[in-house]
Amino acid sequence: MMLAGVKVVELGQNLAGPFGTQILGDLGADVIKVERPTGDDARAWGAPVTDDTTTMYQSLNRNKKSVTLNLKADEDMARMMALIGDADIFLHNMRPGSLKSLGLDAQTVRAQFPKLIYCDIGAFGHIGPLAGQPGYEPLMQAYGGLISINGHPDGPMARIAVSLIDLGTGMWSVIGALAALHHRHQSGEGCTVNTSLYETALTWGNYHMAEYQVTGKVPPRQASGHPAVVPYQAFEASDGLFMILAGNDRLFAKLAPVLGHPEWADDPRYKTNPERVKHRDELIDAVTNIVAKDTRDHWVEKLRAVGVPSAPVQTMPEVLATPQTAGLNIMQNVPGTDLNLVGLPMSFDGQRPAMRTAPPPLGSANADVFGDDT
Repeated sequence: MMLAGVKVVELGQNLAGPFGTQILGDLGADVIKVERPTGDDARAWGAPVTDDTTTMYQSLNRNKKSVTLNLKADEDMARMMALIGDADIFLHNMRPGSLKSLGLDAQTVRAQFPKLIYCDIGAFGHIGPLAGQPGYEPLMQAYGGLISINGHPDGPMARIAVSLIDLGTGMWSVIGALAALHHRHQSGEGCTVNTSLYETALTWGNYHMAEYQVTGKVPPRQASGHPAVVPYQAFEASDGLFMILAGNDRLFAKLAPVLGHPEWADDPRYKTNPERVKHRDELIDAVTNIVAKDTRDHWVEKLRAVGVPSAPVQTMPEVLATPQTAGLNIMQNVPGTDLNLVGLPMSFDGQRPAMRTAPPPLGSANADVFGDDT
């Protein structure tokens, strides 16, 4: 376990904070999740799995211990400070400013524990005019411009269904924490790591902002396509959607013969990607008419055979059943349930970190951590 011996205290809720500490837990860190007596809100999000956990909580909280504290009570605050004082990393994603009145803000805590790595996951960021405002995933997708570029060009804007801002911010917090750990090994000093949902949203929209600044054109919605690469999107076969991703001129030259038009590789309208972008509509229409005549499996097999990236657009049941998912050994059973969850998407010397412990029942580690039945 790569982070064996590293102690982490999470004061997290919902997605971003718990996902960050789950990554640290998967890597071998000892993670103590501090919850209010009523528990993390995510315990009630999604379908029930156990008496006090749901699919949302299960997917974000493995390899942790759960303790409950009422931080408005002096005794529990003393316990909280003891946990933090024994930790290498303290990570929270509480409402901006809410910890200051408790004396758990970065300045106060790090003055007492200068070697601590304090990870503060905010909403809009730790500076700027909106620094004190709260926020959730859909708000950040809207304010950060991502909803404006998602959806079909002939339809309404759409929220991206995956909480990629929450999860991405949790990942940034881990990257920051690991960098700060390395710095501490060299200097002996801790660090405050600030991340936020809005900064993550800006990061994901970076390319589109660059395009606007250079061209002056507001980025349009692309459905499954890409504004700068053609053909690079989903097409409708006779029995469903599949992807064709000719990401460069070499791949397009391989694609053209498969579609029955080898001459396209030398056609001035299509020979280079910039020209294909200019002639996007006519090329997409031509490809659409061709692939509609056969099944998606037919086209995927032919395209993969010549090295053109292609895959069917799969539903979640299909994803779970596909041989590649099984071949990765990435699905891990939650002990005591029929639920299989995606493990850490990385391996070390060919070994993927295991689910050592299932997501914990609320307060199940109180006796172990505090030595009583609190």
